[in-house]
Amino acid sequence: MTVAASRDALVESLCGDLSAIRAPRGTELNARSWQTEAPLRMLLNNLDSEVAEHPERLVVYGGSGRAARSHEALKEIVRTLLRLREDETLLVQSGKPVAVFRTSEWAPRVLIANSLLVPRWATWDEFRRLEAEGLTMFGQMTAGSWIYIGTQGILQGTYQTFAAAGEKHFGSADLAGRTILTAGLGGMGGAQPLAATMAGAAILCVEVDASRIERRLETRYLDEVADSLDDALSRVRGAAAEGRPLSVGLLANAATVFPELAARGEHFDLVTDQTAAHDPLTGYVPAEVPFEEAAALRERDPQSYLRLARESIVAHVRAMTEFVRGGCYVFDYGNNLRGEAHEAGLADAFSYPGFVPTYIRPLFCRGIGPFRWAVLSGDPADIEVIDGALSSLFPDDTLLQRWLELAPGRVAFQGLPARICWLGYGDRATAGLAINELVRSGAVSAPVVIGRDHLDAGSVASPYRETESMRDGSDAIADWPILNALVNVAAGATWVSVHHGGGVGIGNSIHAGMVVVADGTDRAAQRLERVLTTDPGTGVVRHADAGYDEALVAAREHGLDLPSIARDAS
Repeated sequence: MTVAASRDALVESLCGDLSAIRAPRGTELNARSWQTEAPLRMLLNNLDSEVAEHPERLVVYGGSGRAARSHEALKEIVRTLLRLREDETLLVQSGKPVAVFRTSEWAPRVLIANSLLVPRWATWDEFRRLEAEGLTMFGQMTAGSWIYIGTQGILQGTYQTFAAAGEKHFGSADLAGRTILTAGLGGMGGAQPLAATMAGAAILCVEVDASRIERRLETRYLDEVADSLDDALSRVRGAAAEGRPLSVGLLANAATVFPELAARGEHFDLVTDQTAAHDPLTGYVPAEVPFEEAAALRERDPQSYLRLARESIVAHVRAMTEFVRGGCYVFDYGNNLRGEAHEAGLADAFSYPGFVPTYIRPLFCRGIGPFRWAVLSGDPADIEVIDGALSSLFPDDTLLQRWLELAPGRVAFQGLPARICWLGYGDRATAGLAINELVRSGAVSAPVVIGRDHLDAGSVASPYRETESMRDGSDAIADWPILNALVNVAAGATWVSVHHGGGVGIGNSIHAGMVVVADGTDRAAQRLERVLTTDPGTGVVRHADAGYDEALVAAREHGLDLPSIARDAS
């Protein structure tokens, strides 16, 4: 068999059947080096049926967030990664491999751009036209950048948000005795029930898709499912009265349930939502349309579907504003629900705030954000070793210590074993170097990929989410994620991506991702130290530039070189 034929056979075995994709495990290489084996395994991991929502359509999460543009494009990406050399870089244009260039051993092995449109043409209608022509795809955030790790990817951030809300409104991160109302149990929203119970709360989760409820029950993210709204309320109220954490799923449409609860005058301590409203055509089901009929209507008459979806979104958001008037703490969880309602004519859609300016921005100012890693060995024991190392490294980080104590017993791995925690500037580099040493010493049996969500301190411009209500009014300035991507390329990340629209939809965000591989070598240590410094460093810089005192203090503490601010201060 020729080399080409052998490689083709391997490609077919790895990704020929979309329903049976599973990332390779162990220490045997398929590609030429770990620098190319890592993106290969993580791409395939994104499409593992344990991880992806609809792998047969290449959809990973978020309604239509894909890992590759087509099955043939996926095969060609895999085929190219198998042959890619350590001084070559693969360019991927919206899920399609378009070129390999000779670069250098320090350059990224893969550079990815997803769904980027010239601003004047950055609309859902134009994007869908181009997508139908086979010219682009929606990469969401970590779907098209090959670092999605299942619902756990946002779990710790959701936990962090709930804990911050508790601190701000009730004086404690412990939400025992508190109630939460939310909707959406998809790839992102599915983290909410477990995050809430880890924080001690009783939470009611409304979901229109029975299969998503079943999936969350199977993976132990959701405790129970109720037979009716009254049954769900009784369970949640009873648990809260006992100070007992509990998550209850309810099969229903949020656009019906939220207004009914508001009309009854039901009170919840926190109210939010994580339906995929950023894409109302594929991510949101109108109240008037039975779930079983939604796909057919979406295909047959998309304009009617969108009209009905937006009417339901208006009803949904109007109910949330009623909860505000009823004394509940309501916040948008970054899915552009308010933006869609406002576009549909609801004038006071923004009467409740987004989660970032309300709870998370002080963390972003210090470069604190989602730091995730996946073990390429596939061995959960490697995660246990890393958990122990990080616990020892950061003994004074109370939330991290609680997370590392709870996660091993509560978080079911999806695909390759992975973990996420929130770490800040300085601590990320320390953690990365420690992981590299664990690989070098053999305490961890194979290399580890280290990345993050695109939702981070300096990697996104999103006026309805991460950069909402910036102090200097720079919400829509998208230079920052581009600079983040460029500096991570210069610092030596293994792969870097720039996307458009993730989380909040086309026209509403630009964001960047990076991944760097800890393979136990000296070169990896240098890459890790540089990338895990530049990456969160752009978050501190971005917020210092906007005038946040916390960021200015962090910049001074860490000795960041900020020419304009230094000149202004002098």
